[in-house]
Amino acid sequence: MKRVHVYISGRVQGVFFRAETQHAAVGFSLTGWVRNMADGRVEVVLEGEDTNVDNMIKWCHVGPPTARVEKFLTEEEPYTGEFRDFNIK
Repeated sequence: MKRVHVYISGRVQGVFFRAETQHAAVGFSLTGWVRNMADGRVEVVLEGEDTNVDNMIKWCHVGPPTARVEKFLTEEEPYTGEFRDFNIK
């Protein structure tokens, strides 16, 4: 099991990035959350099976069709299992 903290910048707010991230994360059977940050980035915490987390990270590099991802930072953290589902904050 794996946990990652992701920060995504570019045209990622106002383009349904959070909703599409939630939809994709649920499709990959992941838990965690996504939120907009005050500085214009989107922040995501993902937990789940290693392969599913890796696939979700690949999805986040592109995002929904209306998004334009310019910068991407991923930090691996210790898996906690604290989430029951995937939420939009």
